[in-house]
Amino acid sequence: MFTIEHDFDATVITLIDDPAAHRQEDVTINAFDDCVTLEQLDPRTDTVMRIALSLSQVRDLFASLDLPEGSYRIRPRREV
Repeated sequence: MFTIEHDFDATVITLIDDPAAHRQEDVTINAFDDCVTLEQLDPRTDTVMRIALSLSQVRDLFASLDLPEGSYRIRPRREV
C-alpha cells in the first residue's frame, strides 16, 4: 500500500508495509527538483534515518530494476 501527496516543494510518497510477521517501518520518499530522499524510522534508536539520492542515481536505480546481474553505465538521452 502507498500514499501520494503533492506538497509545495516536493512530491511525498509513503510506502506502507502490508501487515506481516516481520513488518518494516513505513518508508517516506520525498521527490524534490534536485534530489530524492528516503526516510525510515529506526525503532531501535527512535530516529529517522535519511538517504539522499541524486536524480542520476534515481534514474540508474529505475533502470536497474529490469536488468540481470552485471555492471552498467546508462548513457544520457540526447535532446532533439
